[in-house]
Amino acid sequence: MPDQSIPQSLPEARPPVDATEGVPSEAPSPEGLTRRRLLGTAGATGLVLGAAGGAVGYTAAPSQATPLSSIGADEAMFHVKHQPGITQGLQARGHLVAFDLAAGAGRKEAAALLRRWSETARRLMAGEAAATDDTDVARDAGPSSLTVTFGFGNSFFSRTGLEKQRPVALDPLPDFSSDHLDKARSNGDLWVQIGANDALVAFHALRAIQKDAGTAAKVRWQMNGFNRTPGATAHPMTARNLMGQMDGTRNPKPADADFDQRIFVPSDSTKDPAWMADGSYAVVRRIRMLLDDWEKLSVKAQEQVIGRRKSDGAALSGGTETTAMDLEKTDANGDLVVPINAHARITRPDQNGGAAMLRRPFSYHDGIDPDGTPDAGLLFVCWQADPLRGFVTVQRKLDRGDALSKYVRHESSGLFAVPGGAAEGEYVGQRLLEA
Repeated sequence: MPDQSIPQSLPEARPPVDATEGVPSEAPSPEGLTRRRLLGTAGATGLVLGAAGGAVGYTAAPSQATPLSSIGADEAMFHVKHQPGITQGLQARGHLVAFDLAAGAGRKEAAALLRRWSETARRLMAGEAAATDDTDVARDAGPSSLTVTFGFGNSFFSRTGLEKQRPVALDPLPDFSSDHLDKARSNGDLWVQIGANDALVAFHALRAIQKDAGTAAKVRWQMNGFNRTPGATAHPMTARNLMGQMDGTRNPKPADADFDQRIFVPSDSTKDPAWMADGSYAVVRRIRMLLDDWEKLSVKAQEQVIGRRKSDGAALSGGTETTAMDLEKTDANGDLVVPINAHARITRPDQNGGAAMLRRPFSYHDGIDPDGTPDAGLLFVCWQADPLRGFVTVQRKLDRGDALSKYVRHESSGLFAVPGGAAEGEYVGQRLLEA
C-alpha cells in the first residue's frame, strides 16, 4: 500500500448542475421524469461545492464541508480522453467485477458486448435509466458521480484471436513473497470498475452491467468496497484505511509536470499498441489486513511501521502531512527517526527510481470468520503507464523488508489494459476490436 495520496477532486469530474438541466426525452419515467429530474429540490440545494467540493484542492486545508444533499447531482462524463474512474476522487461505494468470455464467444461477441456496456455506462452516468429492462433500483437518485471503467486481461487476446494486439505490459505479474493468491478470484478476460457516491446507484450499475453480459460472458469474480462519503468530514482530507492510517499522502497529482507521463500511455508510444493511446494499466489486488495483529500494537509502534503519525499523517521527521519526509533525521540516540523499514520510506518514488502510480482503492469488509477474525482490508487499485516500472518496482522493494508486510496478505491479483476513453459515437475498445 504505497504512500501516495488520493486527490479529492479532479478536473474530469463535471461541475455540479441543476438537477433538471438537460433532461433527455427518450428515457422518461412513468411520470415523464428521468432520474436526474427526480432529484427535485433535494438535489438542488447546496450545489455550489458538488459531491467532492468543487473548490477542493490537493491540500488538507480546511474548507466548507459538502452538503450531503448535493451528492446525487454530481455527474462524471463518459466521453472523455481517459476513461472515467481513473482521475476522479475517491467514491463512497465501489464494485470490481471480472468476466470470462463464454465458450464459443470471440471477437464479434466481445465487440457487441463492449458496445452494450458502453451505452449502458453512458446512460447511467448521465442519470438516465438503462436502455432496456431497467431495474428501477436507482430511480430516485441522480448520477451521484457514477463512473464505469472497462479493461482487458491477458487472456482476452487469445480468446478473441487478437494476440498480436496484446501489449507486452500485460505479461503476468511476478510472484511476491506476500502473495497467497486465490486463482479463482484473480485475473479474467474482462474487468469492470464501478464507483459512485451512493450505494444504490453503484449497485444499479453493477446489476445492469451483469445483465448486459447475457450469454457472451460470465462473472469470474466480484468484490465490493467502500470509502468515506464526501462531505462526512469538516474539511476535505486524505482518506483513512481500515488500519486507521491516512492512506495515500504522496499520490501523483494531475498538476504534476510528469503526471500524464507516469499514468497514461502516450499517443505516440513505441512500445504499446496504438489502441492503448491515452489508456492506462490497472493492477488490482485484494489485500487482507490482519487487523487483530495490527490492533495489538501501540499507536507508537504502528507509527514506526508506517513512518507517519497516525493522528494527522505527518512524517515522523516532523511538520504536517505534506511536509517532505527527512530520511536522514536522527534522534538523540543517533537512530533514524523514520525507521529504515518503514512503509512510507520504502514506497517513496525517490527511493524507487522515480516509480509512481496513482492509487485509487476501496476498503472492504466481507464478514467475520468463525474464529472471530474480520475478513477486511483493501481493494487496491493502482494506475500507471507501465506496470513493470510502477507497481512491480515498488512491490519488489516492499518484498525485501517492509515493516507492514507482516500485517497484510495479498489474496487475489489482476492486471488489466484499460484503453483511452471512447469518443462520441464510439464504444470503449472499438479501436482494438474493429482494427
